[in-house]
Formats: sequence, C-alpha cells, structure tokens
Amino acid sequence: MAQASKSASPNDRIQFAIIGIGMQGSGLLPNAISLPGATCVAAADLYEGRHTLAKQITGNPNLPTTRHYQEVLDRKDIDCIIAAVPDHWHMRVVVDACNAGKDIYCEKPMSHTIPQGFEMAHAAERNNRIVQIGSQRVSSVLCRKAREMYHDGVIGDIEMVELSLGRNSPTGAWEYPPPFDASPETIDWDTWLNDAPKIPFDKYRFARWRCWREYGTGVAGDLMVHLLSGMLYTLGWNEPPRSASALGGIFRWKDGRNMPDLHTVLFDYHGIPVYVRLSLAGETPELARFIGPKGILDTSGTYIRYTPQTGADDGPSYYASSFPREMRDQYREQWHREHDPVPGHEPTADDTTYEGHDWDDVKPHLWTFFQSVKSRQPVAEDAVFGNHAAIACHMANESYFRKQTVYFDAEAKSIKA
Repeated sequence: MAQASKSASPNDRIQFAIIGIGMQGSGLLPNAISLPGATCVAAADLYEGRHTLAKQITGNPNLPTTRHYQEVLDRKDIDCIIAAVPDHWHMRVVVDACNAGKDIYCEKPMSHTIPQGFEMAHAAERNNRIVQIGSQRVSSVLCRKAREMYHDGVIGDIEMVELSLGRNSPTGAWEYPPPFDASPETIDWDTWLNDAPKIPFDKYRFARWRCWREYGTGVAGDLMVHLLSGMLYTLGWNEPPRSASALGGIFRWKDGRNMPDLHTVLFDYHGIPVYVRLSLAGETPELARFIGPKGILDTSGTYIRYTPQTGADDGPSYYASSFPREMRDQYREQWHREHDPVPGHEPTADDTTYEGHDWDDVKPHLWTFFQSVKSRQPVAEDAVFGNHAAIACHMANESYFRKQTVYFDAEAKSIKA
C-alpha cells in the first residue's frame, strides 16, 4: 500500500488536482477554486484542448497539465483529487488515487459495473481514504430539510416513492458537439477507450459517450442516480434494492446509441415500491415524491412542498347512495352531526412550502468534501453509499437489457434473474 499523504489540519489550504476537464469537470473546477482555501495545482486530461481550458479557468498559464493522470497521483504536494471522467474510467482512477494515498471526489455514478463498485469501496477502506461521490444534492440544504422533515414524522412511515425527470432537446439527450479539432493527434484515443472494445477514432463517441453502454450507464447513471441518492439520503436508507423491473426503449434518438432514451423502473427497497420514470423525449419537471399515511412530501430543485392528509372523510360516504331514501337521510344527518366543525372553526388548507438554494449546485458538495479532507470526518455520500446508489442503476439497466425482473444477491454481490 502506498504511503498516505499527510492529513491537512483544518486551517491548512487544500491543494487539489483535477482529472478530467470535460463538460462536468469544466464546471467543477471554477466552483472548487472559488471556495476559500482551495487551490488547483495540476490538471490531467486525454484531450489537449482541455489543458488549455484548465489554465484559462484557473487563470494560471503555468498550471502543470498532463495526459497521464498517474503523474498527478505521484505528487506529494497534492492533498486530494477531483475526478470527472467517463463512467468506464471511474474504478481505475478511484482505486489508483486511494492506493496513492489521495482522497478523491469522483463524479456519479460511482461505478461502471457492480464488481467495480465493490473494488472501489474496498480500496477506500483499505487505504483509509475519503471518497465522496458527486450526486451533489446530498449536501444541499433542501435535501437536509427533507430528511429532517421525514424523520420528524410529518408523513408517517414511507409507503411509496415516485421519482421522475424528463428532457426534450438534443443537448439533453447528450448529442453534444465534438470539439472542432478532435482527432487522434489531439486526443489519446487508445488510452481513452480503456477496457472498452478497440475501435477506430470516433469524435462522436468521445463527446457523446453516455449514449453507449461500453463507456456509460445511460439515463440510469446520468439522471436516475441523482434521484436515488437524494431519496436514500432523505429516508436514511443505505442499501441496494432487492429487485428491479424495467421497461423502455429508444423511441426518439435513433442516432446509433444503444442505451434507452425512455427508462421506467419499479424497484423493491425492503418491501417499499420506488417507481422511477426518465425520458429524453418529453420535458417534465424533476420531482421526488414521498408518500405516507399522513401526507405527501414533494421535493424538487429549489423547493419542498408538504401536503398533510388527515386520512379522514370530508363528507358522508357515497356508499350511502345505495341505502333506501329514509335510511340515507338518517345516515347523512348523523354524519354531519358527528363531524361538521363548529361554525367559525372550519379547517384551512395548511400546505407548507420551503424554498431554498438549488440542490444541483455543486459548490456545497465540494465544500463538504474539502472540509472532510481537512477534518478526516466521514462524508454521507461515501464509497459505500455511492456503491449502493450505483447498484440500483446497474440493476435498472440489466433488467432493461435482459427484459426481465432482476434481483440483487447480496452474498454473491451480483445480479441474478
């Protein structure tokens, strides 16, 4: 095991390196350097254009950049890593970082396959490293408020969860424009493929890798994992589902991709049904709905809405319409006598809405990570948590491709049908 880098004191500055400055990394980097005490001292990417971008973002024309991320891990002056690389690179980067004694913030989903997730979690534990996965809402004030409300019992024991999100645009469906200068000269294509099948250079696969199973995990790993991570944190669960039943297909984006653009899944979490609907062909609001006997908790990007429910009739039962007239009149008179409020004390609607900072802002999540690197205190979305959320996404994809319900075998750490 590599010698771990020294733990920083709470008053020390954090010196970090970033691996991957693509779409997500180019957003993480400016947010990270805007936080007090955080400095980017190196950047790694397989595309030369992103070396220039990293220098532009940091305002440091002399920022050390490289195609070889291992050079970054070998540096003793680097406290931690931010990694925003394609899914099929997550395990290699995280395991190498942990073995090199570096704490690491890795984008979601944690893994590309189920075995990889367990290997990553083991590397974090073996090396005593802070690993935080990048479903940022877990560090948001709104998610924390929803968790507090649920555990205060506002809706009672959870009975069902509904999660949904829809997009309707080429960019939303990952049809990203490749860099104008993308070529085998500017991109280390053979290295980028990693353990995926070797194919000739393809600038579209480089830019739109989420569309293919060989490199990404589809809408499950891009969108579902955010919804599931927020759900797990809100409810205080930290486990994979027992089963997943999926339906979907490629309905609109017939561009050669092999991942569905519509994915619906019904999960079983220890007997609690969790329904997820994701679409790249219909714009719908993002919503996480928690349903219990005492009410409903709707959460979204900038608000929480609590709608209480008494669970009581608000009028005589319509079943009484089957009574003979005299009996029906007697029943209704009795009902009103026993249930009508005293005049002037009629009930009012008491929905409660909390508005807050956008739970998709990455800055609070990066702050949580940097503080943990300093204090050595654990994070909520650690490698175990991240692995459990990723397992659900892998089960959703496996059910879709196998066209049958799949189950998680916890003892064998694998999916079975």
